[in-house]
Amino acid sequence: MSDDDDTDGPVPVGVKLGSTRTVIALPDGEGGLETIRTLTCLSTYEDQLTGEERVLYGDEAATEYPDRAQFMLRSGLPEDDDRAELTKKFFDALIEEHDVPEDSVVVYAIPTIDNEKGLANLESVIEESVVGEAGVQSYPESLCGSIPAIGDDLEAISEIFTAVNMGSTNLEASAYRRGEQLTPFATGAVTGNEVDRMIANNVEEETQGRVNIDKTTAREYKEDHADFVDFEPFTDVIQQPGGGSHEFTIERSVMDACNDYLDEVVDEIANSFLPDLANDYMKVYQLALDQPIVLTGGMACVPGIVEEFEERLSEELQREVTATAPDRPDLSATVGAQRIAAHLIESDSY
Repeated sequence: MSDDDDTDGPVPVGVKLGSTRTVIALPDGEGGLETIRTLTCLSTYEDQLTGEERVLYGDEAATEYPDRAQFMLRSGLPEDDDRAELTKKFFDALIEEHDVPEDSVVVYAIPTIDNEKGLANLESVIEESVVGEAGVQSYPESLCGSIPAIGDDLEAISEIFTAVNMGSTNLEASAYRRGEQLTPFATGAVTGNEVDRMIANNVEEETQGRVNIDKTTAREYKEDHADFVDFEPFTDVIQQPGGGSHEFTIERSVMDACNDYLDEVVDEIANSFLPDLANDYMKVYQLALDQPIVLTGGMACVPGIVEEFEERLSEELQREVTATAPDRPDLSATVGAQRIAAHLIESDSY
């Protein structure tokens, strides 16, 4: 990929509007990438001097207005007009604050969800923003996310492989044949959000009801401590309603939830997605399983999950399979989308 930031043409921008986090990637002016990452939420408030409505988004909104912050993409897409309008406000505020160039080619990653209204709303959020003046295109999230795992450029577009996106809102899987998506699969029954809920329930059970945590805290426990290789029990402190504090230790709650999640992922892939792929495209199925399965999405960030997935899926299928993941599975869809945007500019095909 050339140094697009050294040219006078449009800037290649990758975007993923996720249910938990939104990520934007663009050239940093020094031959590398600038990555903008924030929580996908916003809150509005009234300016006490002017009476005008102001918008806070991301971590700032979640911290300052936890009671009013809205995560408008909890289902993965802006499903109705109200959520679409909130998402537009969020995205517009994000790109304005970070000066994302208007003269840009934007490629955004889309989830594998059968929801025409939601997908149309997502498209309008991007296309009606000030960025993407030179062009806007979308590609499947799991394809975009696989690109950084398979090579330094766009080698994934020339390969036959399967990808599993372990997202907050859905578990997605697809086969890819030279960029063509085959047998897309998605379920909302196995999700990163469900892991957060299970951790919260487990903590209450493990502490005999003395500790109750919210899903945000549960997600932080998962992101900070989950580890299939070297998990270590950890302590935390909560403030008691009547004063004082209570220190407690978590030994099982986090990894019990993660192990249950991974078992369910393997079951869905082995017994739902792969049989459908074999029925639809037997040769692709055979070729794809000879290649590493690419794991992307937030849950793929848990240390050791790639190796555990390999072991459990191999046992379930009674054949050896391998898996891989990009260095940053939570950022890979945006990075892959940005590489596609750069290629579109280089080939003058936007």
